[in-house]
Amino acid sequence: MKNSTRNAFTVLELVFVIVIIGILSAIALPKFRETSVIAHTAKAGSELAAVRSALSTERQKRILRGDSREITSLGNVFTNFSAAADNSKPKVLQYPPTACSSTGTACWTNNDRSYIYTFADTGSASFILRNNRLECNNDASDCARLEN
Repeated sequence: MKNSTRNAFTVLELVFVIVIIGILSAIALPKFRETSVIAHTAKAGSELAAVRSALSTERQKRILRGDSREITSLGNVFTNFSAAADNSKPKVLQYPPTACSSTGTACWTNNDRSYIYTFADTGSASFILRNNRLECNNDASDCARLEN
């Protein structure tokens, strides 16, 4: 008798592996999406905290220079503060976030003194630059997602 060796998988084995991969992907893909939303929201919360800290620091620098003018702009999505008395334009953030495209999500946009974050899943949080502070401008629950 010849000793035969098997060189390939049977159809049943292949179908079984495909079914298992399908089940795992059906469970894993929604979890990956949820993790992505959480990560984008955490990044935006860090950007918000950094901007608020930079606002406080810039305000203190201006007071020490004798400039009591209000900060009226953070530039196009956190690029530069409005000019100080010495016409300098210090950066708000070293690495500012990318501005939204027309249909973008998980990104920032600005309109005059209003800065809006569009969440990756649903909703948006609006902040307004008022009295040298970046304050919530809409529903507090949307802002709380970034402030926690």
